[in-house]
Amino acid sequence: MTDAMPGKSASMMIVRAIKELRALLSAQRSAGKTIGLVPTMGFFHDGHLTLMRRCRERDGVVVVSLFVNRTQFGPGEDYQEYPRDFERDTRMAQAEGVDLLFAPTEHEMYPAGDATFIEVAGDLTARLCGAYRPAHFRGVATVVTKLFSIVEPDRAYFGEKDYQQLLVVRRLVRDLAIPVEIIAVPTVREPDGLAMSSRNSRLGPRERQAATVLYRSLLKAQALVRGGIRDASQIVAQVRDSIAQEPLVRLQYAELADPETLAPVERVAGPALLALAAHVGGIRLIDNIIIGG
Repeated sequence: MTDAMPGKSASMMIVRAIKELRALLSAQRSAGKTIGLVPTMGFFHDGHLTLMRRCRERDGVVVVSLFVNRTQFGPGEDYQEYPRDFERDTRMAQAEGVDLLFAPTEHEMYPAGDATFIEVAGDLTARLCGAYRPAHFRGVATVVTKLFSIVEPDRAYFGEKDYQQLLVVRRLVRDLAIPVEIIAVPTVREPDGLAMSSRNSRLGPRERQAATVLYRSLLKAQALVRGGIRDASQIVAQVRDSIAQEPLVRLQYAELADPETLAPVERVAGPALLALAAHVGGIRLIDNIIIGG
């Protein structure tokens, strides 16, 4: 089933069925066009739009998937509360020149009796967010692999805000020999530094202000390294202390890791990933920067 934009005559097509999407893309591929994919869970912000723009610059056909993937949410997480606004998302995607918006149903992506999962093992999924969300990256790897199988893109675009996810996707592409180029796009931030996230919309005014402590703490750590502090425990302790000053924010983790393997770093001797997760009110946010580079 293909939908037209309500009240619009623009060329973007909304596709619900895998079979139809494959047929449309096969015709485009036969015409010599490259296919770019931007996987999303919707409720678009400028971070998503930046991914679409990068795709538009490089690829002949821009495909955006919009699917809130239940398998990457654990028990008690915010699957039901995750923000959704399909009409708004379609307008924004159309304005960015998206060619195909793939918005499958739950049954289309996970048919009855579905029993297959993709799992990336090791530090890439066991540490950082994986330590607190044990099934999350299995859900991510499974849905991304399905999307790659359905779309067969030449390139796929992912934001560096979800840095661990980016590494997981790169690993599964390498290990499964999937012929897609993964394009990383830098984190897009609000003017006050808060990393853009669909979940930001769920923050109240006081929580929204409190959330700015996350990026400020990362910048403080960066300044420490530039000032000659290299001991990881000392740097992380400063991050923890900074965040502890904000009563509406509960830090879940702050860690320094190798930016390629996520192995723990004891001393910053080169580029290192400083990543954190925190609950601001009831909303879980993540952020990261590379320091020491």
